[in-house]
Amino acid sequence: MQSRLLFLGAPGGPGSAASRRVRLLLRQVLRSRPGADGQRPEVRLRHAGAGADSGDTVNIGDVSYTLKSPKNPELVPRNYISDSLAQSVVQHLRWIMQKDLLGQDVFLIGPPGPLRRSIAMQYLELTKREVEYISLSRDTTETDLKQRREIRSGTAFYIDQCAVRAATEGRILVLEGLEKAERNVLPVLNNLLENREMQLEDGRFLMSAERYDKLLQDHTKAELDAWKIVRVSENFRVIALGLPVPRYSGNPLDPPLRSRFQARDIYFLPFKDQLKLLYSVGSNVPAERLSQLLSFATTLCSQESSTLGLPDFPLDSLPAAVQILDSFPMMSIKQAIQWLYPYTILLGHEGKMAVEGVLKRFELQDSESCLLPKEIVRVERVSENRVSQASVTIRVGGNEVVIKVPAGTRPLHQHCASSHFIQTLSHKQLLAEMILSHMVKDMCIVGGKGCGKTVIAKNFADALGYNIEPIMLYQDMTARDLLQQRYTLPNGDTAWRSSPLVNAALEGKLVLLDGIHRVNAGTLAVLQRLIHDRELSLYDGSRLLREDRYMRLKEELQMSDEELQERSIFPIHPSFRIIALAEPPVIGSTTQLWLGPEFLTMFFFHYMKPLVKSEEIQVIKAMVPNIPQEALNKLLSFTHKLRETQDPTAQSLAASLSTRQLLRIARRLSQYPNENLHSAVTKACLSRFLPILARSALEKNLADAAIETNIDDNLEPEPVDFKCEVKSGSLRIGTVSAPIHNAHEKMKVPDVLFYDNVQHMIVMEDMLKDFLLGEHLLLVGNQGVGKNKIVDRFLHLLNRPREYIQLHRDTTVQSLTLQPSVKDGLIVYEDSPLVKAVKLGHVLVVDEADKAPTNVTCVLKTLVENGEMILADGRRIVANSTNVNGRENVIVIHPDFRMIVLANRPGFPFLGNDFFGTLGDIFSCHAVDNPKPHSELEMLKQYGPNVPEPILQKLVAAFGELRSLADQGIISYPYSTREVVNIVKHLQKFPTEGLSNVVRNVFDFDSYNNDMREILINTLHKYGIPIGAKPTNVQLAKELPLPEQTFMGYWTIGQARNGMQKLLCPAETHHIDIKGPVPVNIQEYPIERHEGRALSFTEEYASWKLPLDETNLICDIAVSHENENNTLYVAACNPVSLYFMDMIGKNVSFVDFFDIFPRMASGVWQPFVTVAPLGSPLKGQVILHEEQSNVILLLDTNGRVLRRLILPLEEMTSKKSSWWSKEEGETYKMCKEFSHKNWLVFYKEKGNNLTVLDVLEGRTHTISLPINLRAAFLVAEDKWLLVESKTNQKYLLTKSAHIESENSGVCQLYVLNEELPSTGFGVTQEMEFSLPHKISSDQLSSENLSSAVGQKIASPNRILSDESSYATIVVGFPDLMSPNEVYSWKRPSSLHKQSGTDLAFYGGKKRAGTPRQSNCVTLIDTNQVVRILPPGEVPLKDIYSKGVTPPETAGYIEVTDLQSKKLRYIPIPSSSSLSPYTTWLSTISDTDALLAEWDRSGIVTVDMGGCVRLWETGLERLQQSLLEWRNLMGQDAHHHMQITINRDSGEDVSSPKHGKEDPDNMPHVGGNTWAGGTGGRDTAGLGGKGGPYRLDAGHPVYQISDAEKDAVPEEVKRAAREMGQRAFQQRLKEIQMSEYDAATYERFSGAVRRQVHSLRIILDNLQAKGKERQWLRHQATGELDDAKIIDGLTGEKAIYKRRGDLEPQLGSPQEKPKRLRLVVDVSGSMYRFNGVDGRLERSMEAVCMVMEAFQNYEEKFKYDIAGHSGDGYNIGLVPVNQVPKDNKQRLEILKTMHAHAQFCMSGDHTLEGTEHAIKEIVKEEADEYFVIVLSDANLSRYGIHPTKFAQILTSNPQVNAFAIFIGSLGDQATRLQRTLPAGRSFIAMDTKDIPQILQQIFTSTMLSSI
Repeated sequence: MQSRLLFLGAPGGPGSAASRRVRLLLRQVLRSRPGADGQRPEVRLRHAGAGADSGDTVNIGDVSYTLKSPKNPELVPRNYISDSLAQSVVQHLRWIMQKDLLGQDVFLIGPPGPLRRSIAMQYLELTKREVEYISLSRDTTETDLKQRREIRSGTAFYIDQCAVRAATEGRILVLEGLEKAERNVLPVLNNLLENREMQLEDGRFLMSAERYDKLLQDHTKAELDAWKIVRVSENFRVIALGLPVPRYSGNPLDPPLRSRFQARDIYFLPFKDQLKLLYSVGSNVPAERLSQLLSFATTLCSQESSTLGLPDFPLDSLPAAVQILDSFPMMSIKQAIQWLYPYTILLGHEGKMAVEGVLKRFELQDSESCLLPKEIVRVERVSENRVSQASVTIRVGGNEVVIKVPAGTRPLHQHCASSHFIQTLSHKQLLAEMILSHMVKDMCIVGGKGCGKTVIAKNFADALGYNIEPIMLYQDMTARDLLQQRYTLPNGDTAWRSSPLVNAALEGKLVLLDGIHRVNAGTLAVLQRLIHDRELSLYDGSRLLREDRYMRLKEELQMSDEELQERSIFPIHPSFRIIALAEPPVIGSTTQLWLGPEFLTMFFFHYMKPLVKSEEIQVIKAMVPNIPQEALNKLLSFTHKLRETQDPTAQSLAASLSTRQLLRIARRLSQYPNENLHSAVTKACLSRFLPILARSALEKNLADAAIETNIDDNLEPEPVDFKCEVKSGSLRIGTVSAPIHNAHEKMKVPDVLFYDNVQHMIVMEDMLKDFLLGEHLLLVGNQGVGKNKIVDRFLHLLNRPREYIQLHRDTTVQSLTLQPSVKDGLIVYEDSPLVKAVKLGHVLVVDEADKAPTNVTCVLKTLVENGEMILADGRRIVANSTNVNGRENVIVIHPDFRMIVLANRPGFPFLGNDFFGTLGDIFSCHAVDNPKPHSELEMLKQYGPNVPEPILQKLVAAFGELRSLADQGIISYPYSTREVVNIVKHLQKFPTEGLSNVVRNVFDFDSYNNDMREILINTLHKYGIPIGAKPTNVQLAKELPLPEQTFMGYWTIGQARNGMQKLLCPAETHHIDIKGPVPVNIQEYPIERHEGRALSFTEEYASWKLPLDETNLICDIAVSHENENNTLYVAACNPVSLYFMDMIGKNVSFVDFFDIFPRMASGVWQPFVTVAPLGSPLKGQVILHEEQSNVILLLDTNGRVLRRLILPLEEMTSKKSSWWSKEEGETYKMCKEFSHKNWLVFYKEKGNNLTVLDVLEGRTHTISLPINLRAAFLVAEDKWLLVESKTNQKYLLTKSAHIESENSGVCQLYVLNEELPSTGFGVTQEMEFSLPHKISSDQLSSENLSSAVGQKIASPNRILSDESSYATIVVGFPDLMSPNEVYSWKRPSSLHKQSGTDLAFYGGKKRAGTPRQSNCVTLIDTNQVVRILPPGEVPLKDIYSKGVTPPETAGYIEVTDLQSKKLRYIPIPSSSSLSPYTTWLSTISDTDALLAEWDRSGIVTVDMGGCVRLWETGLERLQQSLLEWRNLMGQDAHHHMQITINRDSGEDVSSPKHGKEDPDNMPHVGGNTWAGGTGGRDTAGLGGKGGPYRLDAGHPVYQISDAEKDAVPEEVKRAAREMGQRAFQQRLKEIQMSEYDAATYERFSGAVRRQVHSLRIILDNLQAKGKERQWLRHQATGELDDAKIIDGLTGEKAIYKRRGDLEPQLGSPQEKPKRLRLVVDVSGSMYRFNGVDGRLERSMEAVCMVMEAFQNYEEKFKYDIAGHSGDGYNIGLVPVNQVPKDNKQRLEILKTMHAHAQFCMSGDHTLEGTEHAIKEIVKEEADEYFVIVLSDANLSRYGIHPTKFAQILTSNPQVNAFAIFIGSLGDQATRLQRTLPAGRSFIAMDTKDIPQILQQIFTSTMLSSI
């Protein structure tokens, strides 16, 4: 033993560290080997000479075996024994011989590699035994072992297979790969192994030799033959070769089978044997290096390395690597190791570190002197003895080395010949390395999608003159597909057709196995022998031998090639090589780790790195010379930034931007240089359908790379410039034109109903661009967005014939290409649409591509990429006719052939296969979306020309919102255009059916899902689709009679007893001083319109909610009417700000005047701002006036600037000290009746002048008055009504209309006397003058006046209202000087009579406490006075019946209708929030809402909570709206229907009608005849059922009760309620929870119920998808398997396939759960700010959501929840294995959180908590890791830099860490988000979003990959 070790140590000298280490290692290795220090056996042949004859004996040590001469010498293995056999091999051979002599079957078990097979073959060669070899795979069936039927001249014969042949002929059966065979196949051999007996299918019986010989003694051979008994030869043995299964993957041995074998462990060769071998191969390599290399390899095969999870090092490939090193002794050994064992792509981080450690230990790290091959200098052909070889010169470092390598049969190409290949440095190097590998072995190129593997391989083939045979591999490929397939000859016989792989082996081609990572490892095992030994046994019995073995066979047997071929023995061409192409294994995934120990022994691996940026630029510029430079640089820096990050999301985005995709973008940009790069990238990544996180990451990276969107991208282009037209044989879409195709097959050109709309045109223009560039197209979109329509329309316009194929989950590769069928006993293949399209040049439309398994659709890749594809019947499709040169069975792809693939978007809820992910980068992708609102509306108008447009708009808006909800993941089903179109079609055909009924055709699917239903109903109601409403739900305000009018007397103007009272008032003109303009910031907020008439019909028809601060108060509102467009202005006074919105848009604008009006700390100064919008030409400008400081501001909302106007009036006041110390109650007022004419009037209360401000002229006119003013009303432009301050005496001021005229410096003031109707002589009644609240500035029309006063009259008039009257009309005022009659409708009691105590309560500050806003408007058109009253002023007893408590309101709208003489009180719902400043509120208005006229027949109210509501008060308008509303619900929805069969009698079925008018207008109750009845049906009237509309003829109403229609009896409802209650209490009792606790828990649980629900739905669906059943083949029942149709002809049984649950592949790692850790903030600040924004409660809701959503999914998701606060960073809330089971336990956890936050120390441990969580979580094995951190960390306050946090979040690439920040001060949160990695951090400004964000994280990451 010692001596051997010394020999090993010698090369390095006994002292070197390496050799010492080697020695230690060896001692370990050798000690554990059996027979290490026994005697050394050797092999001796008694008769020397290779051709030992029969009768000779072979001795191995002390065991000898007598040779017999073989019957079929060609079946004996040759050239397996080397000259010097290693000792260990001799030991193994001796053992096999012992077993052979004992007649036992052996099982050689050991690690993967060719060693076991070569030992078996060496033994057979030594003992001259014939071999029957079969490589088992998962497709092997018993027919492959026993007998297979073949048809010969119409009859089925049984042909013996290997096991039977071996048994009868006395051969040795070598079974390789027992662990690959499916479980029930091998027991077929049990009896044959044990008793040498077997029953055959053809009725023969195999019997063991002894029994047969015994029988022969009694019977003749003829008798035994008649009994079909066959003798098993006594020389028959079985040698099985297998892997030990628990360690490697595969099926474990069946115990009965195992017991029939004797096992021998054949481990790798012992160290010294191995080393000896390496020395003999690599004589030029320093011996020390070899021993280090071998030590390294042996270490990686040790037990320890496998526990680390490192796959075995392929020791058997070492000699090949050493052979390369022998030619290139200067080359880096580390590089050679990388080829054998590509650990950088194979292992995770820890594995890599381990391997690097071993490399360091054995000093194999690269030193300076180690070089890599640089490039191929030249290639020359060398012909020696008819073997094609090439001598290749390779530059390594400075040297050039010449080596000989096999070459192909074509003439060699120099590099320049391949024009499309751009040489870059790394490619040159890769090619040089490939040549080195090619010298010794087959290789595998590993590289990402689209990085150019195929191109490199082709270039390699060209350089060496190879013909290429591309073979696309797919997942369910069988061993037969790889080697041989059955077919029928023309006479009906069955035969085998060799696959392209076998033909290539015979012809010496280069085979490209594309996609080797997809194939099942068990299938590829068939190739092991071909790759290791270059030998192959085929199904039809033929054998392929390595050339030297074939030659030796020829010599020994003295046979010609023809004779050998008759015996079906063929040589494998020496040039034959395999290059496999694969994508890198996904580290850590269970399914995609294809590169296992077996694979490692088969190939040399070359990793093709993605190009570096400079090289990629070089490639793209060479391929696409005229690409815009700037765009290219941006694109590449963006792509490389993505590729370099560790972030998995960014990595997956980078995968979509492969070199192939970049080239496509480049081509497109060079063709259309003004295209936007942003859209090109988003198109390539299909960003429209990415999960939210990935999309935000993409956007962020694009923004960083300065790739901007076009501004106009989001707007819809004008329809004008988008046309598609066909002119003179060319088609133009938008800006792109293309020639029209001349189609031969007209019937295949699609023709489809298509309504042009802009958006689809844009998609088609985009498609046409790519189509002209020669791309194949992929259209991805949700269901029903018009993908098929667009494609059909597109092809129709281009006049291209189409072939259509629809995929589904059962699509197979065969059915994609050919459909086999049997005609007259022959198998015939019919071309599938795919093949037809290829032949004829049609466009192939592949629909539903995501439904087919991706392994099937992969076949399309070779077709699209290489233009090559092999069909099942042996034909092949090739791209260009040059390759055809006389080969038969070739289909050339027609130049016009194109593919358009349609697929749904990846992900939930479609759950298709990810077609885009696997094949997206070989197509040009287009995302098809629902049309934008405008396009959709245009389209719907064409579908439903008669459907009223408002209905279409409602539909478009509602569906638009539903889609955006689906995009955010709030609802799962993406509602599409298809649904809307169907609704519109229905409405077009049946116009009387209501919209709310028809939409149920779509939404009834969701009627049982409560959460979903709630969202839907809310959304539909928001847009005014009254789903669920009944036509009877009309809740208009109750009408009360108006008291009789009273004649109040006269107003006489200036005519008193003492003659004319007329005073002249002087006026002077000044210019205004303007300060400014100052730019202001106008912020926009999105705002949602809610239609009011969702469930019932009321006066309110729409509402909005302004984003109002809680403390703010609204103090004035105004509406500007500008040609049909109304804009609402709302002024607020704490802080002073202005909101304005036009009611069509989606936004409200907000201006803050905080800096102009400082907010007072003490409540001393309470500003009050009024607002007056100006009219054209100053449209969009507003005057704001603050009443105490008299500040006048002019805001230009269009130009976004602010000016201050300083009136001369102010100069007098400004002498006083500062403006807040003025004495109380000095108030300035603004009269804005004529602000739309751009002039306003200002005055000071108790002051004595009026200032007219003319904004357009920029001047003021000040009129001095002889009286002190209390109020001024502008009743006309030139006549103003003034009220004196103390006495309320009224005056009329007239001025000439144009003040500007010279002589008009004077105005006239007349006293206005109010006289009672009858003044007796001298008796004057004392009368208190009242102050009007509002006087109209325009007159009633004469009809309205006549109907109001009750007499026919036409005259000027004004309508006014004050505290004591509902309304007052002054006839003749203000134009007639004669006495004006006054008619009034008196109130029973005056408004605003406040008691004395009230005054004291307000501290006597306010003037008698009257609010500043009178809240009264006059609607002239509808003859109404409308005001808002507080509940106290309203006769609630009359409005509400007894026992009904009036609702909480913000006030009542009192409508005084002078037309119908009725009063109505409409309640305004109370506002959601009220400002705490109640006293301030009461100075503004006595109700919580303000009022303004909205349009001619409606008003707008704004309540203090910021809710804007529109009301219709005009009766005509209400009636019309009611009719429309009823139509939305359908007129016949509640009819009693009957089925009638019409005989043509001409009679008509009664339908709703107006009915006869009754001339006497008598009341009619019921009867279906008269119009204006009550309680009837079918006719118009009130309170009936089924009439077309309400018609009030003024009678009392007889109401039919609703109970008739839909009452569920009360006791049933009660019983149901009680039952629910009882069950609930029972449940509580079970978990011992009190009702109070249950209610508390419900508060949290209810808030997240919807999110929990939708998460669970997704989880269920994913679970279902994971359990989808697979095809099980070789079944005896089921559906016929196309692949086995011939086997069916021959009469085999197991030719069916059926769906079943696939057993997980044995030995495949178990599925591990995903691991989630939620880290929540329970610090003191959470508790402290909870009152402000509820952050602690939201966090508790989030925790509750996690606990509820993952309940019962513990095996899929393991979660735990930790907290962090000032007390520490790891506070366990939910430990990982103790998740709470019921609500009580969950509530306990929530209570713990709350208590902790309340009592913990202050401080923040967000960082430490995150870091700890990320470190801890990976200690446990899991499939994926997630850490989600909830924090309100105000990082800057604790002095923590965000980059530090970003670092921690991304510290471990295995862990997906996310941070959710609860919005903090100002824009801090958003600043923070910018510094954190994209898609990893979220800011929840509104804490309500937290559960929503969590749901997004789960759906877009965790659930994407189950």
